[in-house]
Amino acid sequence: MKCLRGTSWLKQSRIYGVNQSRRSLIAIGAGLLGASCEKPKAPSETGGTMRAYGERAPAEKIVRTVREATASAGSGSSRTPLQDLYGTITPSSLHFERHHSGVPALDSSTHEVTVHGLVERPLVFSMEALRRFPSVSRTHFLECAGNGAGEQQGNPAPDLQRSHGLLSCTEWTGVPLKLVLAEAGLKPEAKWMIAEGADAARMARSIPIAKALDDALLAYGQNGEALRPEQGYPVRLLLPGWEGNVNVKWLHRLLLAAEPAWSAKETGSYTDLMADGKSQIFTFEMEARSVITFPSGGQKMGGGAGAYEVSGLAWSGRGKIESVEVSTDGGRTWAKAELQAPVLSKSLTRFRHAWQWDGKEAWIQSRCVDETGYLQPTREELVGARGLNSVYHYHAIKAWRVAADGSVNHV
Repeated sequence: MKCLRGTSWLKQSRIYGVNQSRRSLIAIGAGLLGASCEKPKAPSETGGTMRAYGERAPAEKIVRTVREATASAGSGSSRTPLQDLYGTITPSSLHFERHHSGVPALDSSTHEVTVHGLVERPLVFSMEALRRFPSVSRTHFLECAGNGAGEQQGNPAPDLQRSHGLLSCTEWTGVPLKLVLAEAGLKPEAKWMIAEGADAARMARSIPIAKALDDALLAYGQNGEALRPEQGYPVRLLLPGWEGNVNVKWLHRLLLAAEPAWSAKETGSYTDLMADGKSQIFTFEMEARSVITFPSGGQKMGGGAGAYEVSGLAWSGRGKIESVEVSTDGGRTWAKAELQAPVLSKSLTRFRHAWQWDGKEAWIQSRCVDETGYLQPTREELVGARGLNSVYHYHAIKAWRVAADGSVNHV
């Protein structure tokens, strides 16, 4: 191998004739800036023993941040360290949490899901019975409706984990809910489904029957293994693209009804109070949103002026991400970013943009468009339309300030 010690990656890419828009950035990760070409030393010691269940390397320390909301242990939230993750899939151990009465200890061998109300045949399903239905695996994001509430109120968080960390993406496995409802036999007057969890709060949400018969899942698998207890073990309702609260965990009852339940979590909470004093209710869909994960608040571009890869995530509860643009001058000009395949519906999409930083102060941000044509708004546009009364469904553009010394903070 020929070594180009101290040669910039842009110069190397010209030497090798590599496309500079994407492939040349690989050189950064490969450590070609001042790289050494010494021959690797042969290992001198026998490696560690095998493990029955894999663990990460001791040097890897990223964790969720935990915030208890009440004096009762387990009621609160934890946030995913999005700035430290690769790709789009969130490790199960780092998936965000939001609990209202702690995490119940349920036994999958005895847990049951009751389907009753406006059905021809009220049924009770064991987990074994649910797993006998045809299963599917789909990758979808899950986002708390209150993700970014401080941003809306004009109190931006200093880093990505605290501003956007109530967001994760998982490969979920389970049975399409429409198959289970078909087994019970829906009556024509069944227009709503009330899903109730087995936690102490008895979390209950009303779901339009059209969504239940569309892409809803009774999910029992998460990233190839059983759900984690914090994610609803042994079974949860999954409603792709809809606010996290309606994806009821520890599911134990589905009541089919003609009207919604008007439960506490859909009247006293999870409603959107507009500037005119009127409230919007049942605003389920999470709208198109994107954010830059590198460089982002709390990080530092330690190499000084030069080439960097701007990376981030985009998602929409209405379908696929159509495009993402990045601005490095505070929104005056925009450049189209590259989307990493596959681009999946109602899932996180990773985007990348090659940036030649001049070493001066810069403001970077991203915006996205989903397949419905919806363009992610600025904070001014969103607040102008909805006011500041609500803390739910905030999805405006997020800007980061890159200082001349390479440090990054919020704007």
